[in-house]
Amino acid sequence: MDARSIIAKVRAGRVVLPEEARWFGEALNTSAVTDAQAGAFAMAVCLKGIGPKARVALTEGMRDSGDVLNWDLPGPVLDKHSTGGVGDPVSLVLAPALAVCGAYVPMISGRGLGHTGGTLDKLEAIPGYVCEIGPQRLDHVVREVGCAIVGATGRVAPSDKRLYAIRDVTSTVESVDLITASILSKKLAAGLGGLVLDVKTGSGAFMEKLEDATTLAQALVDVANGTGCATSALITDMSQPLANAAGNAVEIRAVMEALTVKGAQRRLREVVVSLGGVLLADAKLAKDVEKGAEMISDAITSGKAAEVFARMVHAMGGPSDFAGKWSRVLPEANVLREVTLGKAGYVSAIDTRALGEAVVHLGGGRLKDGDRIDPAVGLSAIARLGDKVDAKTPIAMVHASDERRGDRAVKAVRQAFKLAAKAPDATPLIHARVPA
Repeated sequence: MDARSIIAKVRAGRVVLPEEARWFGEALNTSAVTDAQAGAFAMAVCLKGIGPKARVALTEGMRDSGDVLNWDLPGPVLDKHSTGGVGDPVSLVLAPALAVCGAYVPMISGRGLGHTGGTLDKLEAIPGYVCEIGPQRLDHVVREVGCAIVGATGRVAPSDKRLYAIRDVTSTVESVDLITASILSKKLAAGLGGLVLDVKTGSGAFMEKLEDATTLAQALVDVANGTGCATSALITDMSQPLANAAGNAVEIRAVMEALTVKGAQRRLREVVVSLGGVLLADAKLAKDVEKGAEMISDAITSGKAAEVFARMVHAMGGPSDFAGKWSRVLPEANVLREVTLGKAGYVSAIDTRALGEAVVHLGGGRLKDGDRIDPAVGLSAIARLGDKVDAKTPIAMVHASDERRGDRAVKAVRQAFKLAAKAPDATPLIHARVPA
C-alpha cells in the first residue's frame, strides 16, 4: 500500500477499504507518510469522510502505532472519556467510585485544551502528585488501589500525536472521522474492556449544538464497539459549569466536597452517578443501569470512594491522608474578589466558554505551549442558571495571583452572565443516552 493512492481514493469519495485505513493509521508513525501526505489525507477526510468501516480501521491502526496495554486483573478494566467542559472534574470522582464497585480504572488523561480544563493539571495542584509514570508503576497502582489517573507516555498512539498537530494547523480539527479516531486510539491503547463517553453540549462545549454532539456520540460509540470495546455514551449539559468551580485547586476542592460532604456538588454527583451506572451495567458488574447508579451513589455516600481517591493520591506521590487534610494542603491564591452584577434578576444565560477563557487568562490554563500553570487561580461559588440575585449578590469568586489579573477576570465574569425578569426553563442535565 502507499499513501498517495489512499489519499486519491478519499479525495474522490471512493470506498476506502478497512485494510487501507488501518495501514494509513499505523503508517502515520513511520516515514511511509510524509507531513504533506498526512495533511492532504486530513483535508480529504474532512471534506469527503471515509465511512464507518474505514473509521473503525483507522482508529485501530492509530491505536496499534504504539504500545497497547494488556491487563491480568481480577475484574473488568474500565474507563471514561469526556469531550471537554468547564468546571468538569467528573473523572476524579468517578474513577475511585468505580474502583469501590469492583472495576479497575487505568485512566489515561490529558491537559487543558483551549477553554476546557485538563484532568492532569487539576491533579498536579495536589502537592507531590506525579502524573507521568511508567507501565510497571501504573500496573502496581491500579492493582493495589483500583484506579490511577495518569498522563500518556510518548509510546501511546504516536500516530495520533502526529496527525493531531497537523490537523491543528490545517483547519481539519472538526472532522468527526478524525475526532473519533483521535479520542479512541488513545483510550483503547489502555487495553480497556469497557468505556463510557461523556459528550458535552452547550455554551461551554466544543460541540455546542445538541445535533452535533449527538452525531459525535453515535460515531464514538459505533467505532469503539466496532473495535470490540463495549461502549455507551451520555450527552450531558455544558450550558453552565458542572461543578460550581473552574480552575485546578478550586476544582479539587469541589471534588473533595462531592466525595465527603453530604448534598454538596449535586450536579457533579448526578453526572458521575449516571455515567457510572451505565458503565457498570455494560460491564456486567450491575444487573442494570439503575442498580449501577445505586452502587456508584453508595460508593460515594459511604465515604469509600474518598478513601480510594486519597490512596491513589498518596500512591502517586501526594500527601498521606489526603481525605482528612485536603483543605489544608491545596494551594490558595493571593487575591480573592467577589463578583457582583449591580442589578437584580434571574440568571438566564451563562457564556460558559468565556468563564473557561477567564480561568486561562488568570493563569489556570495555557495561552501557548510551555506556559506554566498557576494551580491556585480560578473561579469558585459560581452562580447557577435560574438563581435569583440582587445588586449585591455574588455570582462568583475570583481567585487571582495579583490585582491586575483579578480586575480583568471580574470584568470577564460579569460579561459572561445575563439576567432576566423571570427564571429560564430548566435545562436537562442528561440530554440523551447512546447505548452500546
